[in-house]
Formats: sequence, C-alpha cells, structure tokens
Amino acid sequence: MEQNRREFLKVAAGVSAAAFAAGCSTDRMNLVSSGGPMCGFTVPPIKEIKVGIIGIGARGTGAAKRLPFVPGVRVTALCDIQGEKVDNVLSWYKQNGKPDAKRYVGGPEEWKRLCDDPNVDVVYSVTPRELHGPINVYGLNAGKHVLQEVPGAFTIEECWATVEAAEKARRHCFLLENSPYGEFPMLAHRLCHEGLLGDIIHVDSAYIHDQRKLQYKPNDGRFWRIKRHQTHHGNYYPTHPTGCTARYLNINHGDKFDFIVSLESLSGGFERFGRDNFPASDWRHDAKMVKGDMNTSIIRTANGRSIMLQHCVSMPHPYDRINQVWGTLGVFRQYPDYKVVFEEKAGAGSTHSYFSDEKAEEIRKKYMNPMWKKAGNYAKTVGGHGGTDYIMDLRWAYCLQNGLPLDTNVYDLASWSAIVELSERSVNSGSRPMEFPDFTRGAWKTTPAFEIPDVDLAKVGDGNFGKLIDIKADDQI
Repeated sequence: MEQNRREFLKVAAGVSAAAFAAGCSTDRMNLVSSGGPMCGFTVPPIKEIKVGIIGIGARGTGAAKRLPFVPGVRVTALCDIQGEKVDNVLSWYKQNGKPDAKRYVGGPEEWKRLCDDPNVDVVYSVTPRELHGPINVYGLNAGKHVLQEVPGAFTIEECWATVEAAEKARRHCFLLENSPYGEFPMLAHRLCHEGLLGDIIHVDSAYIHDQRKLQYKPNDGRFWRIKRHQTHHGNYYPTHPTGCTARYLNINHGDKFDFIVSLESLSGGFERFGRDNFPASDWRHDAKMVKGDMNTSIIRTANGRSIMLQHCVSMPHPYDRINQVWGTLGVFRQYPDYKVVFEEKAGAGSTHSYFSDEKAEEIRKKYMNPMWKKAGNYAKTVGGHGGTDYIMDLRWAYCLQNGLPLDTNVYDLASWSAIVELSERSVNSGSRPMEFPDFTRGAWKTTPAFEIPDVDLAKVGDGNFGKLIDIKADDQI
C-alpha cells in the first residue's frame, strides 16, 4: 500500500501538471513545514474572542445569532454576497442589544477583506463548499484561526494546503463538525474512553437523510447539492458520522485511517422523485445522476480496526447515522433508538439483548458528558441542532479563552475530509483500496488520545456563566 506523494497525486482526479510544478512532491509527505507540527498546539489565552462570520445562509445565520450567547465571544464582522442577509442579522443585533458588526457584502472576494480585518481573531466559515479550501489557506495566512464548516476541504490537495498553512502560520484550523458534541455521541465517547465497552473493534456509521425535496426544491433556488450527484461518485458528506467514529477510535491520536474501499448502488431515488413531481418540460423530470443512491465505504485503521460508512440522501428513509460501536465487552448504538449493553468481564453476563430502558437511562445519566450536565439545558434553549451547536461553540471558545488545545486539529480536519476524494477514486477504480495520506507525518503514533471535553464554568468568559445558565436564555431566542 506504500505510495509516495507524487504517485498519490498522479492518480487523484483532476490533478494537472501545473499542480506538480507548484511543488507536489514527496517532501510534503515526509517533511514538516517550517512552522512545525500542530498536535497539542496552543496559543496564549484570548479572553475576548472577536469572530468574523463568512456566509450568512441558514447555518451562518444560526451561528451569527448563537455566538453572542457564548460568554467571551463577540461577532465583529459579517460577510455575504447578499447584503440583505447581513442586514437582517445586524437588525437582529440592534433589536436584541447585541454589539454591531462590520459589514462585508457585495463582491465575490469580500471574504478576503474580512480575513484581513485586524478586528477579527477567528474566521468562522459557513460558505458553499468550493470556498472551504481557499478560505482555510487565506485565513490562516492572514494570521487568523479558522473554524471551517464541513467538509473542511474537498480534495486531497486542499487538505494538504490547509495542513501546511496551519503549520506555517501557527494558527488553529478547526472543523465545525457538530455531531461529536451531541449528547449521545459524547456519551458513547465516554463509555469508550473509560473502557466500559472493552477494546473497540468496529464502528457502523452513516449519513442517511432524505434530501429529495431539499435538493430538487432548494429554498434559495441554487442547485449546488444535486449538481454534485450529476457529476461525481463517492461520499461527499462524510464528517457527521466520521467525526464521532474518529473520537471513539482515537484516529490521529494513537491510530490512523489506513485505507478505504468504496462502492455504490445504482441511482434511482432522485430520478423517480423527478419523474413523479415535475412535468416533462422541467429539466428535473428526467435529470440523470452519476452518483449511486447508496455509497458504502469500508475503512481499515493502522491498528486493525474497521469502520462501515454509508451515505444516502436520495431515498425515503428516516434520518439515521447508525452510530453503533462494537467492543470486546459490549455495544452502543444511537439510531433508531439509544441502546447499550456491556459486561464487566467477557462472558460475565448476557448480551443476547440490550439493557432495559430503565438501566440504559441510568447509564445515560451516570456517564453523561460533563458539559451536557452543566450546560445542556441552556444549550437546548439557545438552540442549534438541539443544543449540539452551542455545546461545540462553547467548547472551542473555552479552549481559546484558556490557552488549551482545541479538541480537533488541522490533521483531523484533513483526514476526515479526505474521504470525499478517496471514496470517489475508489468507486471510479472499481472499488479498489485507496490509501489515506498521513497528514500528521507519523505524529499520530505519539499524540495522546482524545480527552473527554469539559469546561470550568468559572473560566468561561467573565466567570459568571455558572449563574447565567441557571436561568433561561432571553425570550428573543
């Protein structure tokens, strides 16, 4: 499976000769850039974090209205091509007594001006996916910490460019992947971390989400999602399940993704939806897809663990991420219902059925992540995927305010996002194995395991957060 950097890129889709001339060589695989590695990287505490948000769509608007409720965080700049979206948020700030923010609107490169703004510490990027890689590199080169929506990059080349920019700039590049911060994924992580499931052997994971209406009838009239299905194979949205799996298996923190095998079913779900819902005169009536309905990938890790990862957004199926963790002492699953069973030692109990609902609830309460115990109710009130987004934002802000490493680093962003290109390459090659680059350049072997995320309420913002979360958030939320 050994491949050097040049061989790896020669088979990557869309790589031109110009890319090699720009410096795509084995040096990128074997040498650390001038800045040094980012494992365990910290910066001096930032007590007031000034955030600039790029992209004020659905998620961007949610972030813009959520972040002012994270103590010690101030939104100082907003950017979007559509000025009215920025104006709507600014109007909301004024109505709700929040500080004003600078307005960057109009041109397609206004986001660069925001990145260059000296009154911005953190770039919070919630843009169309083709901008993720460029914003990573430009923002990092501008000396900003970059928090990037998922996936963090779309190509292996963008992943490498992001890694090198972070290493050189000595700035954080954090993936805004909310799923690991959900109550049940954090519960599963704690069960894994404390050894209650034994040695973790395998994880079943997925992103199954019926998006037929969303993709055929987008609210903003833009069809960027479905166009991906018309032109590409592979799993283009892997990080929701993978972010959880990576923490359970300590990927880049003692283990690493080794190789991936990916295959696809035929495509029929989107086509049937088009025929049944649009007249023959509409292009959607007979639109043809390249990507199959169900993409299934198998990943093996360097330490021999296995992962099943699925992606399907074009068939009628309830939302499902599976999130099933297999250990030598027991199993945890989240969908369609939370279930758990484990033994104290192998063979010391019956695992032919899950624990009763009552016992499972006892375990949920006993091993609940401490952040959810402390701030879960407040997070649910503020909102963002049932409070998950708020818990994520609270955690990265707490780490920056106290000079701690972020939960995930740029190598995690790159490894999770690399599945986009690698899964497509595997499908295109007849489901041959594709090797993951080692973005850590060997540092995964000695990087400590993922810790259980927590916050000290006395060290959040001005120290009064503990009192704040004892009351409900303002009614305007």
